[in-house]
Amino acid sequence: MAELSTTARPYAKAAFEHALAASALAEWSKMLNTAAAVAQQAGVQKVLGSPALTTAQQAQAFIDICGDTFNAGGENFIKILAENKRLSLLPTISELFEAQKAIQEKTVDVEIATAFALDTASEQRLAEVLTKKLARQVNVHSHVDAQLIGGVVIKAGDLVIDGSVRGRLAKLAEALNS
Repeated sequence: MAELSTTARPYAKAAFEHALAASALAEWSKMLNTAAAVAQQAGVQKVLGSPALTTAQQAQAFIDICGDTFNAGGENFIKILAENKRLSLLPTISELFEAQKAIQEKTVDVEIATAFALDTASEQRLAEVLTKKLARQVNVHSHVDAQLIGGVVIKAGDLVIDGSVRGRLAKLAEALNS
């Protein structure tokens, strides 16, 4: 995975800088997300890996599959990736682009796992507190995880806040075994 990120990073950076300069982050985000989804399809991977097609034919086939998704800059980006045999990196490029976009927009996706469903007011209070703590706008995605027994586990990028009963019991067991 590290090798894919290393190879994909310059392409993601170039796409991001172009989109930022053109004030088209949302449009490029949509294009790259669609391209990443298409690139992961088994049939498309078979076409991209076919030695019978030239890189120009692979790029055109990919653009045709995606339909009207790409603007002129997006089509050019796909052609450059095809020329360099990097179309398979599109999922990683899209992921890296989204990370740069989140930094630029000062947003972060927060995953909240709770033992029981949160009501809307509690979810909003958590979002407000996290917005202040992280100094970013948070996009909350919550789900129920019955294995937590009680409490909450919050994941925001690399930050994990484990306030679950299961987590506390694990810490207690670790302390007793030490």
